[in-house]
Amino acid sequence: MSLPSEDRLRRVVITHVTPEIEGGRYAVKRVVGESVTVEADVFLDGHDHLACELQYLAPNSREWSAVRMDPLPNDRWRGSFTVLEQGRYRYRIEGWPDPFETWRADLKKRVEAGQDVAVELLVGAELVREAAARAEGPDRQRLLDRAGALEKDWDTTLRVSVGLEQALSELMARYPDRSRSTLYDAGQEVVVDRERARFSTWYEMFPRSASPDPSRPGTFDDVIARLPYVASMGFDVLYLPPIHPIGRTGRKGKNNSVVCFEDDPGSPWAIGSALGGHKAVHPELGTLADFQRLVAAARDHGIEIALDLAFQCSPDHPYVQEHPQWFAHRPDGSIRFAENPPKKYEDIYPLDFNTEDWQALWQELRSVVEFWIEQGVRIFRVDNPHTKPFAFWEWLIGSLKPKYPDLIFLSEAFTRPKVMYHLAKIGFTQSYTYFTWRNTKHELTEYFTELTQTEVREYFRPNLWPNTPDILHEYLQTGGKPAFIARLVLAATLGASYGIYGPAFELCINAPREEGSEEYLDSEKYEVKHWDLETSASLRHLIARVNKIRRENSELQSNAGLRFHNTDNEAIIAYSKSGRDGTILTVVNLDPHHTQSGWVELPLGDLGLDEHEAFMVHDLLADGRYTWHGAWNFVQLDPHVLPAHVFKVQRRLRSERDFDYYR
Repeated sequence: MSLPSEDRLRRVVITHVTPEIEGGRYAVKRVVGESVTVEADVFLDGHDHLACELQYLAPNSREWSAVRMDPLPNDRWRGSFTVLEQGRYRYRIEGWPDPFETWRADLKKRVEAGQDVAVELLVGAELVREAAARAEGPDRQRLLDRAGALEKDWDTTLRVSVGLEQALSELMARYPDRSRSTLYDAGQEVVVDRERARFSTWYEMFPRSASPDPSRPGTFDDVIARLPYVASMGFDVLYLPPIHPIGRTGRKGKNNSVVCFEDDPGSPWAIGSALGGHKAVHPELGTLADFQRLVAAARDHGIEIALDLAFQCSPDHPYVQEHPQWFAHRPDGSIRFAENPPKKYEDIYPLDFNTEDWQALWQELRSVVEFWIEQGVRIFRVDNPHTKPFAFWEWLIGSLKPKYPDLIFLSEAFTRPKVMYHLAKIGFTQSYTYFTWRNTKHELTEYFTELTQTEVREYFRPNLWPNTPDILHEYLQTGGKPAFIARLVLAATLGASYGIYGPAFELCINAPREEGSEEYLDSEKYEVKHWDLETSASLRHLIARVNKIRRENSELQSNAGLRFHNTDNEAIIAYSKSGRDGTILTVVNLDPHHTQSGWVELPLGDLGLDEHEAFMVHDLLADGRYTWHGAWNFVQLDPHVLPAHVFKVQRRLRSERDFDYYR
């Protein structure tokens, strides 16, 4: 075997870097103002000291910034930096032997052992002079002065004090010898988004069902009139299903019937007709100018409009005539409609992303997104992205984000876990989850521990939906109003981003199409609805209170800090989120039918509480205040009154005067 190359002689080893997604292939995610904490195993042979540095490159910057990493036990090192702008940051780690700190530590040991250190002081002086040669400005002379002091015929104690002074150590650290450094750079990146990528509250509604007049379908103007209602509940994203012309061929009737009558409006997801395709609006809704007014009006209410991005076509879509090569054909020459056996979608043609003309198709679809960006839209909910090539989404999102860094893409992919995670890795900002189907204490605890306490948290931002136009879970079908409230509280407090499909949710619509189905009876996907928003049975005021709690308590605006707590009743789940402003503790009765009671255990020390002192919990939902003592405390929740507590854990009580303050 030949001798190793010069590069192989570098002594420092850097490995097991976190966060790092698949060796740096994919980026981790943050929002502006958050920190990126990087750890790595860093070590070298022998007993010499080493130095380690975390380096990062901001978007549009040519100069790397650096922070020293701190040693942890067992050769682990940690460093952090804060991301201050949207875009892509890069980060890497550099480590090198530190002969001066090695010399300094050895000098101290020799002095403590009573050894003669005269020669050692000269060694130190030489190291300082070498650093002076690398230094700039006044630091160079300061280093030369100290080197001279180490060499002078002064009292040894005085010379030793010069060598051991902290100021000299800090000065030397500015000008290290990196000639034998090891640089770990696997291309690690951080995608930095705006705050709404982390914390958002979505409301979904069909514009055609916004009309106050039962004799006609709704328009964009009706949606504008509905904005105060949506804003009053505290939502900041209004998501609209497709707003494009709807095809006639294969149009579905009520309840997804293949029999369609003249007045059946069809599914908005059957996009395209002679009136236009993905860049057109349905004329019954209004004009493009009307839509632009809606976007502006929503903004005035603190709401962003999110549009559905469904890359599929009605048989009547202009693409079918203009670009038949963009669709898959059967042997008889007919175009294959969409199927997910046993389901059939006779009103939809899927696009063939593997067509020989794929480049033109991909460019056209990108132009669709840019068209709506030009209308003021920055948030897109993407329909079934897992049925299109991963490479397409990585290219599409990757090509748009540099120009429009405030874009947010929500992945509606109810599919296998690894597929969902991969979509997040390749660029989707947020993702639908399995929350809808996680209803027991064990299911919720296991799933959200995975989402928030494993590597998944670095790239997968969950957006929790108790219901959608496609999904009415059995829990809501059978649990009545208490089930809706419980799922609302769970979604709003477990996740920093959540959404509801309304007004079906706040009105507790829970009739399935048939037993065992998750489809709604008389689904709004296939007919125009006229909702009674003023009914006293509506949850709108409770939803508004929940969203107000989210806005006023920063602990609920992130998925970090989520921790589950022991309860002695499996029907009761308890968890907390802690942050700079304190702790929010949520307790939910998962049984929508019966009152449940039990004991909840809190880790008092971790929450800054003393086990020997009382403390206050303030129920932000019902505005009740309770004095608790010790780690275990009793709760009782009647689902027909309120199936949940959302407690603000208050500071400890030290006197009767403190208790008066909380009362």
